Amino acid sequence: MAGESFPVTKNNDKRKIGPLRIPLRIQRVSWHDLAVSLGLVLLVSVVAIWIAFHFVRPAPPNTITMASGPEGTTLWTHAEQYRKILARNGVTLKILPSDGSLDNLKRLSVPNSDVDVGFVQGGLSSLVDTGNLVSLGSMFYEPLVVFYRGAALERLSELKGRRIAIGSEGSGTRILALTLLKANGIEPKGKTKLLDLDGNDATQALLERKVDAAFLMGDSATPASMRELLHARGIRLFDFMQGEAYVRRFRYLSKLELPPGSLDLGSNVPLKPLTLIAPTVELIAQRDLHPALSDLLIEAAREVHGHATLIQRAGQFPAPLEHEYPIGSDAARYYKSGKGFTYRYLPFWLGSLVDRIALVVLPLLVVLIPGLRLVPTLYGWRIKRRIYRRYGELMALERAALAQPTLEQRTELLKHLDDIEKTVIAIKMPGAFADQVYVLREHINFVREQLAKNADAVSKPA
Repeated sequence: MAGESFPVTKNNDKRKIGPLRIPLRIQRVSWHDLAVSLGLVLLVSVVAIWIAFHFVRPAPPNTITMASGPEGTTLWTHAEQYRKILARNGVTLKILPSDGSLDNLKRLSVPNSDVDVGFVQGGLSSLVDTGNLVSLGSMFYEPLVVFYRGAALERLSELKGRRIAIGSEGSGTRILALTLLKANGIEPKGKTKLLDLDGNDATQALLERKVDAAFLMGDSATPASMRELLHARGIRLFDFMQGEAYVRRFRYLSKLELPPGSLDLGSNVPLKPLTLIAPTVELIAQRDLHPALSDLLIEAAREVHGHATLIQRAGQFPAPLEHEYPIGSDAARYYKSGKGFTYRYLPFWLGSLVDRIALVVLPLLVVLIPGLRLVPTLYGWRIKRRIYRRYGELMALERAALAQPTLEQRTELLKHLDDIEKTVIAIKMPGAFADQVYVLREHINFVREQLAKNADAVSKPA
Protein backbone atom coordinates (compact mmCIF):
# COMPACT_ATOMS: atom_id res chain seq x y z
CA MET A 1 0.00 0.00 0.00
CA ALA A 2 1.11 3.53 -0.76
CA GLY A 3 2.75 5.22 2.15
CA GLU A 4 2.96 1.99 4.12
CA SER A 5 6.41 1.08 5.45
CA PHE A 6 7.79 -2.30 6.32
CA PRO A 7 8.59 -3.00 9.95
CA VAL A 8 12.29 -2.64 10.51
CA THR A 9 13.99 -3.69 13.75
CA LYS A 10 17.65 -3.36 14.59
CA ASN A 11 19.13 -6.40 16.22
CA ASN A 12 22.82 -7.29 16.22
CA ASP A 13 23.55 -5.08 13.17
CA LYS A 14 20.77 -6.78 11.15
CA ARG A 15 17.52 -5.38 9.80
CA LYS A 16 14.35 -7.44 9.42
CA ILE A 17 12.48 -6.78 6.21
CA GLY A 18 9.49 -9.04 6.14
CA PRO A 19 10.67 -12.59 6.83
CA LEU A 20 14.30 -11.78 5.88
CA ARG A 21 17.16 -10.81 8.09
CA ILE A 22 19.70 -8.81 6.12
CA PRO A 23 23.19 -8.29 7.62
CA LEU A 24 24.15 -4.64 7.37
CA ARG A 25 27.59 -5.04 8.86
CA ILE A 26 30.11 -4.51 6.07
CA GLN A 27 33.40 -6.38 6.20
CA ARG A 28 36.03 -3.69 6.28
CA VAL A 29 39.12 -5.90 6.23
CA SER A 30 39.75 -9.35 4.83
CA TRP A 31 41.74 -10.73 7.71
CA HIS A 32 42.78 -13.82 5.79
CA ASP A 33 44.29 -11.79 2.95
CA LEU A 34 45.90 -9.38 5.38
CA ALA A 35 47.43 -12.29 7.31
CA VAL A 36 48.81 -13.84 4.10
CA SER A 37 50.23 -10.51 2.89
CA LEU A 38 51.79 -9.64 6.23
CA GLY A 39 52.98 -13.20 6.80
CA LEU A 40 54.93 -13.16 3.55
CA VAL A 41 56.79 -10.02 4.62
CA LEU A 42 57.48 -11.48 8.08
CA LEU A 43 58.73 -14.71 6.52
CA VAL A 44 61.19 -12.82 4.32
CA SER A 45 62.37 -10.86 7.36
CA VAL A 46 62.91 -14.04 9.39
CA VAL A 47 64.93 -15.53 6.52
CA ALA A 48 67.04 -12.35 6.31
CA ILE A 49 67.74 -12.46 10.04
CA TRP A 50 68.64 -16.15 9.82
CA ILE A 51 71.04 -15.44 6.95
CA ALA A 52 72.61 -12.63 8.99
CA PHE A 53 73.16 -14.95 11.95
CA HIS A 54 74.44 -17.72 9.68
CA PHE A 55 76.95 -15.72 7.66
CA VAL A 56 77.89 -13.01 10.15
CA ARG A 57 80.03 -14.18 13.02
CA PRO A 58 78.40 -14.73 16.40
CA ALA A 59 79.43 -12.98 19.58
CA PRO A 60 83.17 -13.31 20.31
CA PRO A 61 84.09 -16.02 22.82
CA ASN A 62 85.45 -14.86 26.16
CA THR A 63 88.19 -17.52 26.23
CA ILE A 64 90.90 -18.28 23.65
CA THR A 65 93.97 -20.53 23.68
CA MET A 66 97.50 -19.52 22.64
CA ALA A 67 100.40 -21.88 21.96
CA SER A 68 103.56 -20.22 23.26
CA GLY A 69 106.79 -22.15 23.93
CA PRO A 70 108.58 -23.72 26.90
CA GLU A 71 108.04 -21.89 30.17
CA GLY A 72 110.54 -19.10 30.74
CA THR A 73 111.32 -18.59 27.03
CA THR A 74 110.77 -15.36 25.16
CA LEU A 75 107.63 -16.70 23.48
CA TRP A 76 106.15 -17.81 26.80
CA THR A 77 106.97 -14.43 28.39
CA HIS A 78 105.22 -12.58 25.56
CA ALA A 79 102.17 -14.84 25.91
CA GLU A 80 101.98 -13.93 29.60
CA GLN A 81 101.95 -10.25 28.66
CA TYR A 82 99.12 -10.87 26.20
CA ARG A 83 97.16 -12.69 28.91
CA LYS A 84 97.26 -9.68 31.24
CA ILE A 85 96.24 -7.24 28.51
CA LEU A 86 93.31 -9.37 27.30
CA ALA A 87 92.13 -9.84 30.89
CA ARG A 88 91.54 -6.08 31.06
CA ASN A 89 88.90 -6.56 28.37
CA GLY A 90 87.24 -9.53 30.02
CA VAL A 91 88.84 -12.14 27.75
CA THR A 92 90.67 -15.10 29.28
CA LEU A 93 93.80 -16.23 27.46
CA LYS A 94 94.82 -19.82 28.12
CA ILE A 95 98.55 -20.31 27.54
CA LEU A 96 99.55 -23.71 26.23
CA PRO A 97 103.29 -24.38 26.70
CA SER A 98 104.89 -26.15 23.73
CA ASP A 99 108.24 -27.26 22.37
CA GLY A 100 108.55 -24.17 20.19
CA SER A 101 107.47 -22.67 16.88
CA LEU A 102 107.16 -25.90 14.90
CA ASP A 103 105.10 -27.50 17.64
CA ASN A 104 102.87 -24.41 17.69
CA LEU A 105 102.36 -24.59 13.93
CA LYS A 106 101.51 -28.30 14.02
CA ARG A 107 98.91 -27.75 16.74
CA LEU A 108 97.32 -24.91 14.82
CA SER A 109 97.14 -26.89 11.57
CA VAL A 110 95.33 -29.87 13.08
CA PRO A 111 91.65 -29.95 11.95
CA ASN A 112 89.29 -28.80 14.73
CA SER A 113 92.29 -27.72 16.78
CA ASP A 114 91.69 -26.39 20.28
CA VAL A 115 94.47 -23.82 19.73
CA ASP A 116 93.31 -20.43 18.39
CA VAL A 117 96.59 -18.54 17.97
CA GLY A 118 100.31 -19.15 18.37
CA PHE A 119 103.76 -17.67 17.79
CA VAL A 120 105.48 -19.14 14.73
CA GLN A 121 108.87 -18.16 13.35
CA GLY A 122 109.53 -17.93 9.62
CA GLY A 123 110.78 -20.82 7.52
CA LEU A 124 108.37 -23.52 8.75
CA SER A 125 105.31 -23.22 6.48
CA SER A 126 106.43 -25.95 4.07
CA LEU A 127 106.44 -28.58 6.82
CA VAL A 128 102.66 -28.68 7.49
CA ASP A 129 99.39 -27.86 5.76
CA THR A 130 98.72 -24.17 6.46
CA GLY A 131 95.63 -23.73 4.26
CA ASN A 132 93.37 -22.87 7.19
CA LEU A 133 95.78 -20.44 8.84
CA VAL A 134 96.27 -16.69 8.52
CA SER A 135 98.76 -14.24 9.95
CA LEU A 136 97.85 -11.39 12.26
CA GLY A 137 101.14 -9.75 11.33
CA SER A 138 104.87 -9.92 12.06
CA MET A 139 105.48 -9.39 15.78
CA PHE A 140 109.25 -9.26 16.35
CA TYR A 141 112.66 -10.54 15.27
CA GLU A 142 113.89 -13.77 16.85
CA PRO A 143 117.72 -13.74 16.45
CA LEU A 144 119.61 -16.99 16.06
CA VAL A 145 122.64 -17.02 18.33
CA VAL A 146 125.39 -19.61 17.98
CA PHE A 147 127.75 -20.08 20.92
CA TYR A 148 130.89 -22.16 20.48
CA ARG A 149 134.25 -23.02 22.03
CA GLY A 150 137.66 -22.69 20.47
CA ALA A 151 139.24 -20.34 18.00
CA ALA A 152 137.19 -17.67 16.26
CA LEU A 153 135.11 -18.97 13.33
CA GLU A 154 134.13 -17.10 10.20
CA ARG A 155 131.80 -19.66 8.60
CA LEU A 156 129.41 -22.28 9.95
CA SER A 157 131.08 -24.85 7.72
CA GLU A 158 134.03 -24.76 10.13
CA LEU A 159 131.86 -26.60 12.67
CA LYS A 160 132.05 -29.76 10.58
CA GLY A 161 133.12 -32.78 12.62
CA ARG A 162 132.18 -31.22 15.96
CA ARG A 163 129.40 -31.84 18.49
CA ILE A 164 126.55 -29.37 18.00
CA ALA A 165 123.37 -28.85 20.03
CA ILE A 166 120.69 -27.93 17.49
CA GLY A 167 117.51 -27.86 19.61
CA SER A 168 114.81 -30.39 20.42
CA GLU A 169 112.10 -31.82 18.19
CA GLY A 170 109.26 -29.34 17.68
CA SER A 171 111.40 -26.23 18.09
CA GLY A 172 111.96 -23.67 15.37
CA THR A 173 115.58 -23.54 16.48
CA ARG A 174 116.17 -27.09 15.30
CA ILE A 175 114.60 -26.49 11.86
CA LEU A 176 116.61 -23.32 11.25
CA ALA A 177 119.85 -24.91 12.54
CA LEU A 178 119.43 -27.91 10.22
CA THR A 179 118.66 -25.60 7.28
CA LEU A 180 121.75 -23.42 7.79
CA LEU A 181 124.06 -26.35 8.51
CA LYS A 182 122.86 -28.14 5.37
CA ALA A 183 123.61 -25.00 3.36
CA ASN A 184 127.16 -25.26 4.75
CA GLY A 185 127.55 -28.94 3.85
CA ILE A 186 126.77 -30.34 7.32
CA GLU A 187 123.95 -32.90 7.51
CA PRO A 188 122.73 -35.50 10.03
CA LYS A 189 124.35 -38.94 10.01
CA GLY A 190 127.66 -37.48 8.88
CA LYS A 191 130.90 -36.90 10.76
CA THR A 192 129.31 -34.02 12.67
CA LYS A 193 127.33 -35.08 15.76
CA LEU A 194 124.04 -33.21 15.99
CA LEU A 195 122.41 -33.41 19.42
CA ASP A 196 118.75 -32.73 20.28
CA LEU A 197 119.51 -30.32 23.12
CA ASP A 198 118.05 -26.88 23.70
CA GLY A 199 117.63 -24.24 26.38
CA ASN A 200 119.19 -25.06 29.73
CA ASP A 201 120.30 -28.51 28.58
CA ALA A 202 122.27 -27.06 25.67
CA THR A 203 123.72 -24.35 27.91
CA GLN A 204 124.95 -26.84 30.52
CA ALA A 205 126.30 -29.17 27.86
CA LEU A 206 128.38 -26.34 26.37
CA LEU A 207 129.60 -25.17 29.77
CA GLU A 208 130.56 -28.73 30.70
CA ARG A 209 132.33 -29.23 27.33
CA LYS A 210 129.93 -32.00 26.30
CA VAL A 211 129.23 -30.12 23.07
CA ASP A 212 131.35 -27.74 21.04
CA ALA A 213 128.60 -25.42 19.81
CA ALA A 214 124.93 -24.65 20.53
CA PHE A 215 122.22 -23.03 18.40
CA LEU A 216 119.83 -21.05 20.60
CA MET A 217 116.71 -18.96 19.97
CA GLY A 218 114.02 -17.39 22.09
CA ASP A 219 111.46 -20.08 21.19
CA SER A 220 113.35 -22.72 23.16
CA ALA A 221 115.99 -20.98 25.31
CA THR A 222 115.55 -18.56 28.18
CA PRO A 223 117.21 -15.13 28.23
CA ALA A 224 119.02 -16.20 31.42
CA SER A 225 120.72 -19.09 29.61
CA MET A 226 121.94 -16.80 26.86
CA ARG A 227 123.27 -14.23 29.34
CA GLU A 228 125.15 -16.98 31.16
CA LEU A 229 126.88 -18.06 27.97
CA LEU A 230 127.72 -14.46 27.00
CA HIS A 231 129.85 -14.09 30.14
CA ALA A 232 131.25 -17.64 30.27
CA ARG A 233 135.01 -17.94 29.86
CA GLY A 234 136.18 -19.63 26.67
CA ILE A 235 132.80 -19.37 24.89
CA ARG A 236 132.34 -17.14 21.84
CA LEU A 237 129.31 -15.72 20.05
CA PHE A 238 129.32 -16.47 16.31
CA ASP A 239 129.47 -13.45 13.99
CA PHE A 240 127.50 -14.05 10.76
CA MET A 241 129.94 -12.28 8.46
CA GLN A 242 128.03 -13.76 5.51
CA GLY A 243 124.79 -12.30 6.84
CA GLU A 244 123.89 -10.58 3.58
CA ALA A 245 124.27 -13.85 1.69
CA TYR A 246 122.04 -15.68 4.18
CA VAL A 247 119.16 -13.18 3.95
CA ARG A 248 119.28 -13.22 0.15
CA ARG A 249 119.20 -17.00 0.05
CA PHE A 250 116.57 -17.44 2.77
CA ARG A 251 113.95 -14.74 2.25
CA TYR A 252 112.36 -15.19 5.67
CA LEU A 253 115.61 -14.09 7.40
CA SER A 254 116.70 -10.57 8.27
CA LYS A 255 120.16 -9.21 8.95
CA LEU A 256 120.74 -7.46 12.29
CA GLU A 257 123.75 -5.35 13.29
CA LEU A 258 124.82 -4.98 16.93
CA PRO A 259 127.39 -2.28 17.80
CA PRO A 260 130.23 -2.91 20.30
CA GLY A 261 129.04 -2.98 23.90
CA SER A 262 125.34 -3.24 22.95
CA LEU A 263 124.88 -6.51 24.89
CA ASP A 264 126.93 -5.47 27.92
CA LEU A 265 128.43 -1.99 28.22
CA GLY A 266 130.51 -2.83 31.29
CA SER A 267 132.22 -5.82 29.70
CA ASN A 268 132.03 -4.32 26.20
CA VAL A 269 130.15 -7.31 24.73
CA PRO A 270 130.51 -7.69 21.83
CA LEU A 271 134.03 -6.35 21.42
CA LYS A 272 133.40 -5.36 17.79
CA PRO A 273 130.35 -4.91 15.55
CA LEU A 274 128.41 -8.18 15.44
CA THR A 275 126.12 -9.45 12.68
CA LEU A 276 123.19 -11.71 13.50
CA ILE A 277 120.46 -13.21 11.36
CA ALA A 278 116.88 -13.58 12.51
CA PRO A 279 113.58 -14.91 11.22
CA THR A 280 110.47 -12.86 11.94
CA VAL A 281 108.01 -14.32 14.41
CA GLU A 282 104.39 -14.04 13.29
CA LEU A 283 101.20 -14.42 15.28
CA ILE A 284 99.36 -17.17 13.39
CA ALA A 285 95.63 -17.77 13.89
CA GLN A 286 92.82 -19.98 12.69
CA ARG A 287 91.09 -18.49 9.65
CA ASP A 288 87.76 -18.34 11.52
CA LEU A 289 89.10 -16.30 14.43
CA HIS A 290 86.46 -13.77 15.47
CA PRO A 291 87.17 -10.24 14.10
CA ALA A 292 86.82 -8.70 17.55
CA LEU A 293 89.46 -11.06 18.96
CA SER A 294 91.72 -10.37 15.98
CA ASP A 295 91.51 -6.65 16.77
CA LEU A 296 92.11 -7.27 20.45
CA LEU A 297 95.20 -9.44 19.83
CA ILE A 298 96.79 -6.91 17.45
CA GLU A 299 96.07 -4.15 19.93
CA ALA A 300 97.81 -6.19 22.62
CA ALA A 301 100.70 -6.86 20.21
CA ARG A 302 101.21 -3.13 19.76
CA GLU A 303 101.50 -2.72 23.48
CA VAL A 304 103.89 -5.69 23.87
CA HIS A 305 106.07 -5.40 20.76
CA GLY A 306 105.76 -1.77 19.72
CA HIS A 307 108.60 -0.36 21.82
CA ALA A 308 112.22 0.05 20.70
CA THR A 309 114.83 -2.61 21.48
CA LEU A 310 118.42 -3.32 20.48
CA ILE A 311 117.26 -4.88 17.22
CA GLN A 312 114.11 -2.94 16.28
CA ARG A 313 112.80 0.62 16.09
CA ALA A 314 109.83 1.92 18.06
CA GLY A 315 106.63 1.23 16.15
CA GLN A 316 108.31 -1.17 13.73
CA PHE A 317 106.20 -4.06 15.01
CA PRO A 318 103.58 -5.40 14.75
CA ALA A 319 103.42 -4.97 10.99
CA PRO A 320 101.30 -6.50 8.17
CA LEU A 321 104.31 -8.01 6.41
CA GLU A 322 103.22 -11.00 4.34
CA HIS A 323 105.90 -13.69 4.27
CA GLU A 324 104.70 -17.30 4.20
CA TYR A 325 101.13 -16.84 5.43
CA PRO A 326 98.40 -14.56 4.06
CA ILE A 327 97.45 -11.62 6.24
CA GLY A 328 93.93 -12.20 7.57
CA SER A 329 91.26 -9.90 6.13
CA ASP A 330 90.32 -8.65 9.61
CA ALA A 331 93.97 -8.00 10.44
CA ALA A 332 94.48 -6.12 7.16
CA ARG A 333 91.43 -3.99 7.95
CA TYR A 334 92.79 -3.24 11.43
CA TYR A 335 96.21 -2.14 10.14
CA LYS A 336 94.50 0.08 7.56
CA SER A 337 91.73 1.71 9.57
CA GLY A 338 91.96 0.53 13.18
CA LYS A 339 89.40 -1.26 15.34
CA GLY A 340 85.78 -1.73 14.33
CA PHE A 341 83.45 1.20 15.04
CA THR A 342 81.66 -0.28 18.04
CA TYR A 343 84.84 -1.63 19.65
CA ARG A 344 86.66 1.64 19.04
CA TYR A 345 84.38 3.73 21.25
CA LEU A 346 82.83 1.14 23.58
CA PRO A 347 84.18 -1.37 26.10
CA PHE A 348 84.76 -4.81 24.61
CA TRP A 349 81.72 -6.43 26.25
CA LEU A 350 79.42 -3.57 25.29
CA GLY A 351 80.74 -3.45 21.72
CA SER A 352 80.04 -7.18 21.41
CA LEU A 353 76.46 -6.64 22.63
CA VAL A 354 75.87 -3.77 20.19
CA ASP A 355 77.16 -5.92 17.33
CA ARG A 356 74.71 -8.67 18.23
CA ILE A 357 71.80 -6.25 18.39
CA ALA A 358 72.80 -4.84 15.01
CA LEU A 359 72.47 -8.34 13.52
CA VAL A 360 68.76 -8.22 14.32
CA VAL A 361 68.09 -4.52 13.72
CA LEU A 362 69.81 -4.30 10.32
CA PRO A 363 67.67 -6.96 8.57
CA LEU A 364 64.58 -5.34 10.09
CA LEU A 365 65.56 -1.96 8.69
CA VAL A 366 66.51 -3.34 5.28
CA VAL A 367 63.69 -5.87 4.79
CA LEU A 368 60.84 -5.51 7.25
CA ILE A 369 60.17 -1.77 7.11
CA PRO A 370 60.15 -1.53 3.28
CA GLY A 371 58.18 -4.78 3.26
CA LEU A 372 55.50 -3.32 5.51
CA ARG A 373 55.02 -0.52 2.99
CA LEU A 374 54.26 -3.16 0.37
CA VAL A 375 51.63 -4.90 2.51
CA PRO A 376 48.74 -2.62 1.40
CA THR A 377 49.69 -3.14 -2.26
CA LEU A 378 49.97 -6.90 -1.80
CA TYR A 379 46.70 -6.97 0.15
CA GLY A 380 44.88 -5.01 -2.57
CA TRP A 381 46.30 -7.24 -5.28
CA ARG A 382 45.00 -10.37 -3.52
CA ILE A 383 41.47 -8.86 -3.25
CA LYS A 384 41.41 -7.62 -6.85
CA ARG A 385 42.71 -10.95 -8.13
CA ARG A 386 39.34 -12.55 -7.31
CA ILE A 387 37.58 -9.98 -9.47
CA TYR A 388 40.14 -10.24 -12.29
CA ARG A 389 39.69 -14.01 -12.38
CA ARG A 390 35.95 -13.53 -13.08
CA TYR A 391 36.75 -11.00 -15.79
CA GLY A 392 38.84 -13.68 -17.49
CA GLU A 393 35.88 -16.07 -17.45
CA LEU A 394 33.58 -13.31 -18.69
CA MET A 395 35.82 -12.53 -21.66
CA ALA A 396 35.96 -16.21 -22.57
CA LEU A 397 32.12 -16.34 -22.60
CA GLU A 398 31.92 -13.26 -24.79
CA ARG A 399 34.32 -14.77 -27.31
CA ALA A 400 32.22 -17.94 -27.34
CA ALA A 401 29.08 -15.85 -28.00
CA LEU A 402 30.69 -14.28 -31.08
CA ALA A 403 31.13 -17.72 -32.63
CA GLN A 404 27.34 -17.95 -33.31
CA PRO A 405 26.56 -20.79 -30.92
CA THR A 406 23.55 -23.04 -31.27
CA LEU A 407 20.50 -22.67 -29.09
CA GLU A 408 21.73 -25.35 -26.71
CA GLN A 409 25.20 -23.82 -26.53
CA ARG A 410 23.70 -20.39 -25.86
CA THR A 411 21.61 -21.82 -23.06
CA GLU A 412 24.75 -23.35 -21.57
CA LEU A 413 26.58 -20.03 -21.87
CA LEU A 414 23.76 -18.19 -20.09
CA LYS A 415 23.83 -20.80 -17.34
CA HIS A 416 27.58 -20.34 -16.97
CA LEU A 417 27.05 -16.58 -16.88
CA ASP A 418 24.50 -16.97 -14.08
CA ASP A 419 27.01 -19.12 -12.16
CA ILE A 420 29.65 -16.39 -12.50
CA GLU A 421 27.21 -13.79 -11.19
CA LYS A 422 26.26 -15.97 -8.21
CA THR A 423 29.94 -16.48 -7.45
CA VAL A 424 30.55 -12.74 -7.59
CA ILE A 425 27.61 -12.06 -5.27
CA ALA A 426 28.90 -14.69 -2.82
CA ILE A 427 32.43 -13.21 -2.68
CA LYS A 428 33.26 -11.77 0.73
CA MET A 429 34.63 -8.43 -0.25
CA PRO A 430 35.78 -5.54 1.97
CA GLY A 431 33.65 -2.45 1.57
CA ALA A 432 36.50 -0.49 -0.02
CA PHE A 433 36.36 -2.79 -3.07
CA ALA A 434 32.55 -3.10 -3.38
CA ASP A 435 32.41 -0.62 -6.27
CA GLN A 436 34.56 -2.94 -8.39
CA VAL A 437 32.16 -5.82 -7.69
CA TYR A 438 29.20 -3.80 -8.95
CA VAL A 439 31.12 -2.71 -12.04
CA LEU A 440 31.79 -6.39 -12.73
CA ARG A 441 28.07 -7.18 -12.38
CA GLU A 442 27.28 -4.42 -14.90
CA HIS A 443 29.68 -6.06 -17.33
CA ILE A 444 28.02 -9.42 -16.68
CA ASN A 445 24.66 -7.88 -17.60
CA PHE A 446 26.25 -6.38 -20.68
CA VAL A 447 27.39 -9.82 -21.87
CA ARG A 448 23.94 -11.26 -21.03
CA GLU A 449 22.33 -8.58 -23.21
CA GLN A 450 24.74 -9.34 -26.03
CA LEU A 451 23.79 -13.01 -25.88
CA ALA A 452 20.10 -12.04 -25.99
CA LYS A 453 20.63 -9.77 -29.01
CA ASN A 454 22.48 -12.52 -30.84
CA ALA A 455 19.61 -14.90 -30.05
CA ASP A 456 17.05 -12.48 -31.45
CA ALA A 457 19.13 -11.94 -34.58
CA VAL A 458 19.33 -15.65 -35.22
CA SER A 459 15.59 -16.23 -34.61
CA LYS A 460 14.46 -13.50 -37.12
CA PRO A 461 14.07 -14.58 -40.80
CA ALA A 462 16.55 -13.28 -43.25
